[in-house]
Amino acid sequence: MAKWLKHTDWITFEVREKVAYITMNRPDKRNALSPELLEEVHDAVLEADDLKAVHCIVLQGAGQDFCAGYDLGFGANPANQADTTGTYRTRIGTFDDDVWTMTRKMHKMLIIPDAHKPVIAKIQGRALAGGAELALSCDILIAADDALIGHPGTRGLGSPPINFWFYHVGPQWAKRLLLTGDSITGRDAARIGLVLDAVPAAELDAEVDTLARRIALIDPEIAAANKRIVNVAMELSGARTLQKLATEVDARAHLSQGPGRVTWKANVKQHGVRTAIKMRDEAYGTAPVRLRAFEHD
Repeated sequence: MAKWLKHTDWITFEVREKVAYITMNRPDKRNALSPELLEEVHDAVLEADDLKAVHCIVLQGAGQDFCAGYDLGFGANPANQADTTGTYRTRIGTFDDDVWTMTRKMHKMLIIPDAHKPVIAKIQGRALAGGAELALSCDILIAADDALIGHPGTRGLGSPPINFWFYHVGPQWAKRLLLTGDSITGRDAARIGLVLDAVPAAELDAEVDTLARRIALIDPEIAAANKRIVNVAMELSGARTLQKLATEVDARAHLSQGPGRVTWKANVKQHGVRTAIKMRDEAYGTAPVRLRAFEHD
């Protein structure tokens, strides 16, 4: 039985057996990250971290996908863009405006590593772009074998402003994935360490529940100590500092006048964002990364 269940416009929040289940609830949009959804995920993680009844947190998505990326209107701020007085910043202003906007929005994901309680990402379907950033901010990732994880936006938009790729897979695989924007299946993601493990989709719920309940057996103060010491070890190689730098590098990439970026902007203007994405990705095809070394396993 659930101890309690809350619904908001964007998420559900449920506590069962000392585990808080935070569910992104935009299945019709493949749980694409709007500023409102990200705000509610942030607040839900804070609440779960505060509740004494919670020892572990599971972040998941309703429907077929964990999170297919940023909502196409994520960077826009219609209220501010409509302001003709110049009182407020806009996403389409200066380099500093871009950094400020992304920091205020995307950095809400960083509540996940900051939380004292461990957070498990349960990944089914797509975890792309902002969805991959969100998942990789979690402490442990469990994926369905056929899930797809990647950041196609690196093909022309910029670089992930929340960037934990290196800390999961090291420099070569981080570069392999970011330099192409290719996706990798959950099964192969487990082989390279991008996720902890991958299981058949039908077994994903049970696998995550079992691990979450096992973690929840531990005193949360002991769990917090263990999580935080590993995070300090990551910080010795600059994990948190890198997030600030990654956001600024992404903003700088947005200023590129190279042919790829120019073509992208022209296609967005002429055809709209959805069609521009299809045109950008056409040359890459849809096949995920192929791990030849494991083909005979």
